[in-house]
Amino acid sequence: MFASWHNSRGKQGNNQKSIYGIDKMEEACGVFGVYAPGQDLFRVTNFALYALQHRGQESAGIALSDGQNIHLKKGQGLVAEVFPRLQGGPKGVDANGALGHVYYSARGKARPENAQPLLVRYRQGNLAVAYNGNVINAGELREKLEKEGSIFQTMTDSELLAHLIARSGHSKLESALQSVLPALHGAYSFLFLAEDRLIGLRDPYAMRPLSLGRWRGHYVLASETCAFDTIGAEIIRDVRPGEMVVISKEGLQSIQVLPSSRTALCVFEFIYFARPDSDIHGKNVHLVRKRLGRLLAREHPVQADLVTGVPDSSLAAATGFAEELGLPYEMGLIKNRYIGRTFIQPDQEIRDIGVQLKLNPIQQVVQGKKVVVVDDSIVRGTTSKKLVNMFVQAGAKEVHLRIGSPPIICPCCYGIDTPERSELIGAQRQVEEIRQKIGATSLQYLSRLGMLKAVGLPPDSLCMACFSGEYPL
Repeated sequence: MFASWHNSRGKQGNNQKSIYGIDKMEEACGVFGVYAPGQDLFRVTNFALYALQHRGQESAGIALSDGQNIHLKKGQGLVAEVFPRLQGGPKGVDANGALGHVYYSARGKARPENAQPLLVRYRQGNLAVAYNGNVINAGELREKLEKEGSIFQTMTDSELLAHLIARSGHSKLESALQSVLPALHGAYSFLFLAEDRLIGLRDPYAMRPLSLGRWRGHYVLASETCAFDTIGAEIIRDVRPGEMVVISKEGLQSIQVLPSSRTALCVFEFIYFARPDSDIHGKNVHLVRKRLGRLLAREHPVQADLVTGVPDSSLAAATGFAEELGLPYEMGLIKNRYIGRTFIQPDQEIRDIGVQLKLNPIQQVVQGKKVVVVDDSIVRGTTSKKLVNMFVQAGAKEVHLRIGSPPIICPCCYGIDTPERSELIGAQRQVEEIRQKIGATSLQYLSRLGMLKAVGLPPDSLCMACFSGEYPL
């Protein structure tokens, strides 16, 4: 059973873990917030979290404010498991604001107490906090606070920021945030739900996405615009780098709390993380991925009988690749959609089983054919090797692997779960060595220049540290 609704003095949910693994870059959370008195905010937040489920499958939570108290329910598992009934909101609560979160933990943080939103009670009242990203100096700040007497219950940056707010000495939440945010370094989008307002803020490099929308005359915030489409909201704009937006009965207030010299949006939002129907920085993710495939075909054409993509993030790139070369596009792989998006696991046998359970080639489509398989990235190489072997066993004559991004050579320290550099096959081997390792007939990656051309944003507006080793911070 999952946790029932409770206020800031309640307990957290039980643990539930996926046992299958796959070596992909993994996102670390999705957030949604709405301030709309008189609306059914539990249902709309629930719907929005379904739309953001791809950003985290470890836990989910919803906090509701009734103007005096904040009610919270969260637990381990998918949104449908934590909230099995849409009528599951707290009885008798007339909410004016809501905050929702789906969680994927970085390694070492997969514990029930890290589920969010985090609900705290301090001298200024109740506060629910949720975030997406990573404060890279969190360890230093946490150690300093612990020496001063602070006690931490979780490993989250939400709790760290809550401690800093409580210690700031400011009676107004906005003033407290303005005073403590300069101490935080990293990539983050935070949402705060107080009794009478919702606050969203974005780091000065805008590494993690956060968008502002309008729903039934009220304002909403979400990690991706696909959540707006799901609930019937209108997209207004992205929250700006270093901007804090305050939403209350007075309307919307924008405050530039941190100076910003440049943006550094994670380019992997376009390659893998974001849902294809989302718009990020004015770019539709599906169309960007299709251009990735087209440019990949121009850079590395191949004579083949058909093109197929690895579901789901590579399907658009595969269609673009096929169209560019005039090759047939086929559904060569079937995805089992009932085991969820899988987690990185250290055991190789478990990773292999996870791939077999999740993906299966259609033998009648690929048998005796020269097949081009388009994928978004290669991390460890274990999944790619398994995929190639699947096609070979299904009777494919040749298996040409084309990757819609450059080789990953460095880990991410901004909230994306990646292996150490020593585990990244792109950092340890040349392309031909990787091809031999995974057993493909041929292997080629999209160039960094091609990736930038497909995304259509200036190089200095993106974080590409995993491809270049050049970290914005």
